[in-house]
Amino acid sequence: MNRRTMLSVAAAAATLPVLLSSTASFAQTAKAAGDAEKKHADETKKVGSLSLATSRVAAEKASDPMVKEFAKWETAEQETIADILKSMEMDGKAEGALKPPSDSEVQAMLDAEGKASLEKLKAASGAAFDKAYVASQLEGHKKLLAIQEDYLKVGQVREHLSVTKLARGQIKEHIDHLDMLKSKIG
Repeated sequence: MNRRTMLSVAAAAATLPVLLSSTASFAQTAKAAGDAEKKHADETKKVGSLSLATSRVAAEKASDPMVKEFAKWETAEQETIADILKSMEMDGKAEGALKPPSDSEVQAMLDAEGKASLEKLKAASGAAFDKAYVASQLEGHKKLLAIQEDYLKVGQVREHLSVTKLARGQIKEHIDHLDMLKSKIG
């Protein structure tokens, strides 16, 4: 009996370094995965916040009815994405109620360039506003698409990947829609 116990202890001791290195490797992989998800969420929120801020303005200020309608859709979508990304960062029970970010929360996510872009857009009016808004949205959506595609290459968290795949599809549709709007309004 003692001999079996000693052999078991020796076998366990021999496998301990392998188990420890596997655990360390798993921890590094988990940390890297967390870093990829955080980077993706942060970049998406930054670019998405500018899209949301300009769309909230355009929903009121756009002169072309189709541009105004796009702005309303984009506002709703960006509010939803912002809420989803925020909830994915929190522990605890998920909720079905949408909690869109306030204007001050959106402003806090904008960098200096985003704030300047927003102010420039607010200063425009009429057809010039519509053109500037559509151009801004087209540029922003192309950035958002690149962020999603970059994350899909390295992401490891199933739920985050699933949300990203859905977002990517919507972004591609919006780029097509924005291209049509750009052609229409000049």
